[in-house]
Amino acid sequence: MNSFTLERAQSVEKAIGAGGKFIAGGTTLVDLLKLGVETPPRLVDITRLPLAQLEELPNGGLRVGAMVRNSDLAHHPLVLERYPVLSLALLSGASPQLRNMATTGGNLLQRTRCPYFRDPTYANCNKRNPGAGCAALEGHHRAMAVLGTSDHCIATHPSDMCVAMTALEATIFIEGPKGKRSVSIDDFYKLPGETPHIENVLEPGELITHVELPPAAKGQTYLKLRDRASYEFALASAAVVAQVEGGHVRSVRIALGGVGTRPWRSHEAEKALAGKAATPANFKLAAEAALKDAKPREENGFKVELARRCLARALKTATA
Repeated sequence: MNSFTLERAQSVEKAIGAGGKFIAGGTTLVDLLKLGVETPPRLVDITRLPLAQLEELPNGGLRVGAMVRNSDLAHHPLVLERYPVLSLALLSGASPQLRNMATTGGNLLQRTRCPYFRDPTYANCNKRNPGAGCAALEGHHRAMAVLGTSDHCIATHPSDMCVAMTALEATIFIEGPKGKRSVSIDDFYKLPGETPHIENVLEPGELITHVELPPAAKGQTYLKLRDRASYEFALASAAVVAQVEGGHVRSVRIALGGVGTRPWRSHEAEKALAGKAATPANFKLAAEAALKDAKPREENGFKVELARRCLARALKTATA
């Protein structure tokens, strides 16, 4: 691990002005520091900032502070009652020990588990070394993305929480040197394109302060398919938020995980299902629409059919 200086921020304003890399729970960043993937000269500890509140909004939605721990969020009564898709997603990720440390803001910024990104001995990784190439294209890519890829990067976004928040249409609130702003989660993440090292819209010095969730339909579920039952990242996952009336889908929000270079909102699947009867045949059609633009490679072609089946099953559960 490279040497660095550490400063404990006493306020959001001082954190923003400190000019370093923010660290909270450290469940991702510390790993990357140890591996030599991240080498910031300065860390700013934000663990004592007043960003751990979780409160109901006047419209029935929920405000989640950036420092709210994953365990606290997953087990909160309002989340269990109104956002079970979020609780299911959080509890399917990592381990209890890590969920006790990991934060909402940190999870939003979780970086890929691509082995070539996480091993600095591989120089050809465009996320670490822009312009160096992508070793995964012709290397080991079984776990890589099939949606949103480019010739410069096929790394999969790893978060479960972010998939659920995408289906819930979360809004992310940010403070920085230029002031405050908010961004929908669907606009927060960038596709790799020719610049896979630019993963989101955060500018230097900006800090996520909280997330807001709007009221959501009652039909919700999160389904995660993986190689083993515990402490494993998704090969395919699906978050569904749906409202069914008279046997027909009146509204539906769909997001996929494990298959995209970002938490993957499937507007195509939503359009295919909106207003249709909640039947297995229509769920299958929606799943096919969700994966129609998939670009699998030799080792990860199985993900296309796996994701289709995952989504069809999640739709059946959420609309039951």
